[in-house]
Amino acid sequence: VELNELIVDKNQEMRWKETARWIKFEEDVEAETDRWGKPHVASLSFRSLLELRRTITHGAIMLDLDQTTLPGIAHLLVETMIISDQIREEDRANVLRALLLKHRLFLEKPAMAFVRLNEAVLLESVLEVPVPVRFIFVLLGPTQTNMDYHEIGRSFSTLMSDKVHLTLYFADDRQDLLNGINEFLDCSIVIPPSDVEGKDLLKTVASFQKQMLRKRKERELKKCGSIVTGAEQETKGGIPTFDVDPLKRSGIPFGGLIHDIRRRYPRYISDLKDAMDTQCIAAVIFIYFAALSPTITFGGLLGEKTQGMMGVSELIISTATVGVLFSLLAGQPLLIIGFSGPLLVFEEAFYKFCQAQGFEYLTGRVWIGFWLIFIVLVIVAAEGSFLVRYISPFTQEIFAFLISLIFIYETFSKLIKVFQEHPLMKSYPTAPVLPAFKPIDPQGHSVIGEPILNQPNTALLSLVLMMGTFFVAFFLRKFRNSRFLGGKARRIIGDFGIPISILISVLVDCIIPETYTQKLNVPSGFSVTSPDKRSWFISPFGDKQPFPVWMMGASVIPALLVFILIFMETQITTLIVSKKERHLVKGSGFHLDLLLIVTLGAICPLFGLPWLTAATVRSVTHVNALTVMSKAIAPGEKPMIHEVKEQRVTGMCVSILVGLSIVMTDVLRHIPLAVLFGIFLYMGVTSLTGIQLYERITLMVTPAKHHPDHIYVTKVKTWRMNMFTIIQLLCIALLWVVKSTVASLAFPFILIMTVPLRRLILTRIFEERELDSPNFDEDGRDEYNEIHMLV
Repeated sequence: VELNELIVDKNQEMRWKETARWIKFEEDVEAETDRWGKPHVASLSFRSLLELRRTITHGAIMLDLDQTTLPGIAHLLVETMIISDQIREEDRANVLRALLLKHRLFLEKPAMAFVRLNEAVLLESVLEVPVPVRFIFVLLGPTQTNMDYHEIGRSFSTLMSDKVHLTLYFADDRQDLLNGINEFLDCSIVIPPSDVEGKDLLKTVASFQKQMLRKRKERELKKCGSIVTGAEQETKGGIPTFDVDPLKRSGIPFGGLIHDIRRRYPRYISDLKDAMDTQCIAAVIFIYFAALSPTITFGGLLGEKTQGMMGVSELIISTATVGVLFSLLAGQPLLIIGFSGPLLVFEEAFYKFCQAQGFEYLTGRVWIGFWLIFIVLVIVAAEGSFLVRYISPFTQEIFAFLISLIFIYETFSKLIKVFQEHPLMKSYPTAPVLPAFKPIDPQGHSVIGEPILNQPNTALLSLVLMMGTFFVAFFLRKFRNSRFLGGKARRIIGDFGIPISILISVLVDCIIPETYTQKLNVPSGFSVTSPDKRSWFISPFGDKQPFPVWMMGASVIPALLVFILIFMETQITTLIVSKKERHLVKGSGFHLDLLLIVTLGAICPLFGLPWLTAATVRSVTHVNALTVMSKAIAPGEKPMIHEVKEQRVTGMCVSILVGLSIVMTDVLRHIPLAVLFGIFLYMGVTSLTGIQLYERITLMVTPAKHHPDHIYVTKVKTWRMNMFTIIQLLCIALLWVVKSTVASLAFPFILIMTVPLRRLILTRIFEERELDSPNFDEDGRDEYNEIHMLV
């Protein structure tokens, strides 16, 4: 929408000048600099709106005009003004000259005309950009009048940028236009003159306007009869998509699984075609490093916790094999399959249990796998994924927060161990010069067996490498939204922030060869981490000693705990990936994906491989890398998600590259472990900052006057919000204590108990109510209801 005004230029000639424009928000030409000002929400005077309505009541209205040139429109417009007694016959030439030749004009009284062309046409020399014109509003009059033409023009322009313009498309007569203006006035607010400060005034106005907009939306729904009464059908690539609740039970065995297959597999061809895009290629490179870093780091930790029974090579092979099969068969192939912190906690607890009881650890995992297959078949047959409905954000936040804490804790735990092995000393014993890239095992020993301890500057350099990797990756992520360089350059640098930070830190380590740093231990070829302790195939009946028969049956208990972990992390990750604002159209596969992940993971113990789950942080990162933001946005408006490249090729390629990493040992052995600690810290911190619980924790130490205008802050007393936050923190503390003690096997059970805590106990302390803001979507409602506090 453009506003052009007739002005007198330096040569004392009259000409039309664009003084304002609306691309959702208003932009005005600054008189001093003749440049566009910042986009802002239009604020109108009530008098100008009344004057606008009066002029339309008495002005010339021409609807569906069959003209394609400005002169033709102008002649008909002037004729209509004469017929409606707005101008005199002798003013015809002057008005035409003003409209077309941009010369002087004096009228006795204001004259108005509104034109809607039958079809939008390109009018030469009317707009600065070649945009087809459908509507024209003309207001002419003498300068000596109490009418503010500029404000009336702004008022009509704002109406055209509002939903009112939809009414103007279908208006049949003058009354329809007036009804549209009246509707706009119904949702407008008149603020009487007062001494109230701006912030308090805006809060009051915003709250009142939300109520008015909600009533407006309700009227529109009743008028259009647009209440959804079933599945809404869309199309993409010629394939119909139905907005059906994927968690709705069908009532027949395996009904949810059948529904997932019927909905997702017809799009298999499009899943391959949609991957033919340069953005997918960039995503593969980016996610490869994002997936390889935790795989190697978790592999090292796993080797340490299990004394070499499973390590980097086993985790790489498991991640690659399961990842490829999952990408080929999944209902939601955007998920990235990998190892996670909670699974590491369980593996450590189960290993200690087997060591204490004298059982073979790897054989016990085989029987857990057998029971996992039985459990998942029962759950999928009963369409058990509907239980995800009961996992509220209360539990989701606790689980996500705990995963981030595990990432951060393991980072500093390993760094402290480096400082313990290489303490700062006044003098160091004489030691032979060590090779800069000497491979060592997870226990801190070289492959030839002698310990590497008390090396000068090792701890300090490890700290520098870790923090350097973290800060470079973190700031390159921020650089993506900075003002430096071009948009494409910023996006490339931001997307490749992790590999760039790894490369820089490795180069720093290489140029300081005299200081020893512990390097990544990757076995050569497809060999197990500890060939002297195990082989590739694990016998279900025991290797060095018979496995107890009673333990074969009792393994159902740890199997149930593993299933709880995989179920929660997989389903919660799917919920996050499938958020409405991402506009995914191919659907998800709660039942199918659960069956695939658990079944494939259950087969892994037969080969001594770790079971896996949908990795939350890596999956969200993957989806973000495949997200296309809308370019057609208003100035000053945040970009909206246009689409996500939904396909199954990127995940498969990432898994293949992770598998090929096992043959790149010569390269990977140059990477210091401290660098991977920095990546771990980066993943933990960045995932932590996206959790609402973290935001509420920061608000606990923030003065109330500095609290943001979030719905869970403005609608709830601060002490009630803090009490809810403290309850969640107590749950996290309990889970941390359990995972750190001999009772760590009960960790999944304690985690699942947060669901009845939220549903049965907290509802007696806090009350729930519906959101009163129509501007919040379902995610916003969930966010507010999760606080569910009523003062």
